[in-house]
Amino acid sequence: MQTGKIWYWSITVAIAGFLFGFDTAVISGADKPIQELWQTGDLFHGFFIMSMALWGTVIGALGGGIPTNRWGRKKTLIWVGVLFLVSALGSALAPEPYSFSLFRFIGGIGVGISSVAAPTYISEISPPAQRGRMVILFQLNIVVGILIAYLSNFLLGKMGDESWRWMLGVEAIPAALYLLMVLGVPRSPRWLLLHGNQEAEARTVLQMMGVQDIEQAVKSILNSKAVKKQHNFFSARFRKPILLAFLIAAFNQLSGINFIIYYAPRIFEEAGMGASTALLSTAGIGLANLVFTLVGMLLIDRSGRKRLMLIGSIGYLISLGLVARAFFIEDFASFSVPIYLFLFIAAHAIGQGAVIWVFISEIFPNEVRAYGQSLGAGTHWVFAAVITLVMPAVLNKFSGGPIFAFFTAMMFLQLLFVLFMMPETKGVSLEAMEDTI
Repeated sequence: MQTGKIWYWSITVAIAGFLFGFDTAVISGADKPIQELWQTGDLFHGFFIMSMALWGTVIGALGGGIPTNRWGRKKTLIWVGVLFLVSALGSALAPEPYSFSLFRFIGGIGVGISSVAAPTYISEISPPAQRGRMVILFQLNIVVGILIAYLSNFLLGKMGDESWRWMLGVEAIPAALYLLMVLGVPRSPRWLLLHGNQEAEARTVLQMMGVQDIEQAVKSILNSKAVKKQHNFFSARFRKPILLAFLIAAFNQLSGINFIIYYAPRIFEEAGMGASTALLSTAGIGLANLVFTLVGMLLIDRSGRKRLMLIGSIGYLISLGLVARAFFIEDFASFSVPIYLFLFIAAHAIGQGAVIWVFISEIFPNEVRAYGQSLGAGTHWVFAAVITLVMPAVLNKFSGGPIFAFFTAMMFLQLLFVLFMMPETKGVSLEAMEDTI
């Protein structure tokens, strides 16, 4: 295997994850300034300002399997770059909340489609023994994007009353760079073999990848093409991977991860911290996310997906329980809440953060992988959008105690899912996976 080329292609495509993470987190710095500028009510602010990108993400994720499957992984990823670029510039220049919401919606579509196309592409070019680490590059870039967004918000927040425009607009720079780089990656050989008479190009890519037995690789991929002809995606044949994808995606958001990313400054201020200190502590969350995602990247192909999910689930229960307790008894001394949330982020990065996109990209057969990835990503973002939509109103009525107690209860259910339902997928080829799940 010529792993150097494969790593380069994977890193290039994974930059879509950087844009995903940056776009997701950057709104946290614009949250309160925009509400004060345009005098929006809680429900309007929650829907049109804070969660509009997430509704775009839902549509992008649920529909992302169609272009990913029909046009190909590469062409879809190119359009993802265009969407991010348009969104960044439009959001920064928006004169009022409705046009702002439209451009955030466009960026959300890019996030949703990237969560389908990028993991699918990377999983299809990766050797089984390194697939976990390569697909996790997407998640690594997400957390780097989140960290850079937090740091950028902190630095640009000093630029005056409309500094939020700079926070959102700066995303255009990495979006343009990604768009140029992704033009140079080859098309997925699995997609080429399963869509039309493109065997010659597929063989060329397989040769570039350093595949030793190209004939056997081509034969295995073509044999999987019969799956779609025999079974509809929502048939009993795919019932188990559909259920697994739905549950792991739903639990990802029921941990409270996007709630914390979006509303971290408000959470820290409620815990008695000043606005500036809250923003800096939020950047600390981004750094912890990066460090422990790297740990997950080192472990995922050694320890396996299931063991990392088990470690993460236990970490969730401990950290979320401590945060809930701190809010119930108002124990905010010595930065206890930020410390507990750093522990939560560590648990997330090693468990769900490391595993979700890898696991969903592995468990579906070649011919329906894009649709399976779309279902998993769509589930993930539906839950994220609903949670983000209702949180401004919830935060006005409840303290952090009941909110974090709810997330703790959900993570107990995730622990049961990991123990009794989740299979191990490490080291299994994508074609062989069809016979094991």
